[in-house]
Amino acid sequence: MTQALTLRGQTLPSPVGSLESYIHAIHAIPVLEAEEERELATSLRRDDNLEAARQLILHNLRFVVKVARGYNGYGLPLSDLVQEGNVGLMKAVKRFDPEMNVRLISFAVHWIRAEIHEFILRNWKIVKVATTKAQRKLFFNLRSSKARLGWLSNAQAQEVADDLGVSKADVLEMEQRLGSQDVSFDLSNDQDDDERSYSPSQYLAAESADPADTLEAEEWETYTHGRFEAALEGLDARSKDILASRWLVEEKATLQELADKYGVSAERIRQLENVAVKKLRTAVGEF
Repeated sequence: MTQALTLRGQTLPSPVGSLESYIHAIHAIPVLEAEEERELATSLRRDDNLEAARQLILHNLRFVVKVARGYNGYGLPLSDLVQEGNVGLMKAVKRFDPEMNVRLISFAVHWIRAEIHEFILRNWKIVKVATTKAQRKLFFNLRSSKARLGWLSNAQAQEVADDLGVSKADVLEMEQRLGSQDVSFDLSNDQDDDERSYSPSQYLAAESADPADTLEAEEWETYTHGRFEAALEGLDARSKDILASRWLVEEKATLQELADKYGVSAERIRQLENVAVKKLRTAVGEF
């Protein structure tokens, strides 16, 4: 691992060596006021101001540590998790649009988590071998559920499956993986040819799968999801409630019910709903 992150020659603090000293150092850097952050982001976007990018990263490093600590249970060094999260922060800063009227960290948290997830998946071979994106999502959620429930009964497995929107068979298969020993993808050099022929690298090749295309698609999905949630966060409380009541619940509220709730006409609720939906679509569609 390198001794520092760099941004076209600009050196940034890195969680290598004494992690405690690093955390102490970044917490000495104050959090930016909203207007300061907006000015720096505007300067970066308009003028390609690298010093502005550096300042945006420096003043948000403390939040990366907070996110990374949530993944301590995976048995990987916190310093590595922080380092990967910092990469996600740098990617987010590069893509951040101050016109979205949300704070940088609200936008960046998705990029930070995505980088940490990829790092964990690269280092947990039981997940790395032949695991689909849906199974990866189940992996992270099931670890959290197992921490509360331990080994799952059939009823508990069904409950987890219902909560995560997957089949009970998927839950039981992933639980078995989590309880299995780690398996190396490429067996070590001291094993003979007969043993090596049974290593996953010899029989799990997917000739039609281009890793670059897969990574690009996953990053694109993460990016659009981040823009959507950032745009949603930027809506006022009434617009959020209207969208949630009309789109995100099983028993959807009628325009008249919401009109009665807010003391306006049903037509006004329809207008507010359309404006909010348009904002979300614009946020996801503008790149």
